[in-house]
Amino acid sequence: MFKKDPLQIIAFQTYGTSRHIYLRGRALEDESINLEVKGVFKLLFNAWKRFETDEIKNAELMIKMGDDKFFYVKTDNEGYFKLDKKVEDISNYVNEEGWVHLEFSYRQEHLKRIIKSDNKFPGEMLIPSKKASFGVISDIDDTILHTGLTSTLKWRVLINTLLTSADKRLPLEGAPEFYHLLHRGKKEDGANPIFYVSHSPWNLYRYLEFFLKKNNFPKGPIILRNFPRPFKKKIEKEKPAKQREILNLLKTYPDLKFILIGDSGEHDPDIYMEIATQYPDRILAIYLRSVKHKKKMFRVKGLFENYKKTPVLLVESSKEAIEHAKRHGFIR
Repeated sequence: MFKKDPLQIIAFQTYGTSRHIYLRGRALEDESINLEVKGVFKLLFNAWKRFETDEIKNAELMIKMGDDKFFYVKTDNEGYFKLDKKVEDISNYVNEEGWVHLEFSYRQEHLKRIIKSDNKFPGEMLIPSKKASFGVISDIDDTILHTGLTSTLKWRVLINTLLTSADKRLPLEGAPEFYHLLHRGKKEDGANPIFYVSHSPWNLYRYLEFFLKKNNFPKGPIILRNFPRPFKKKIEKEKPAKQREILNLLKTYPDLKFILIGDSGEHDPDIYMEIATQYPDRILAIYLRSVKHKKKMFRVKGLFENYKKTPVLLVESSKEAIEHAKRHGFIR
């Protein structure tokens, strides 16, 4: 009989307000994935483990905030949980950087399984500082991390995701510096929130979290999407998951303006343009990384050719983006 892996809870870095919590994560078996592993076969095995997960469905979880606040949530059939709830003022639980520290645990005492970390799993939720001048919503793929989404048959995506460890992935040149400048803004004690919103599946959460931390990007919520189910009927006129998450951020922080950063290769131009048209007073600027694909770049240039509502820059380098941000008064 095979020995079962111990249980764990992966709490995703999320966001909220002093009166509204939005907590997400997943309960699953610990596959002991080493994000710094080397070698083709080990990397392929790691990739397989990331997508062939053993989730813990219908599990009751407890969420502890400080020493005296407790919340409860149940996982779905894929082990995911989401707690989207109005609460009494939690300002006293926020640290100087705007983060609320949380502790997640399995609630069932009858679980006859080994649970890692003494059944105490850390999580964090960001409440943006009142000193924030604006927020930044950024894509990840081909915006700060080269993935090759525009390559023929997506072969570069497969190589970069399956055969390159997170430890070896490199950010696009100058990206960490640009994001730190935006995070600080023009104030000495600036703390503009950075939200990383990607079309990548939640299975890659730890991989991307490790990449952002290792390459010194500002800490911020990481918002991905559920892996698409085969044969699932698509709801007509439903917005892409990424667009829905961005709209939720605008709804959550109605007094905060945003800068949108993405790439020119996939859907970012259309999504960002639609959002900026819908909320012209909320979007300060749009930065789109140029990609090496003539047809896509021609289409994007045509899309924004007569668009004057929001400053748009097709970015060739981080230096160019930094100069543009300085001219528009976003950074010092």
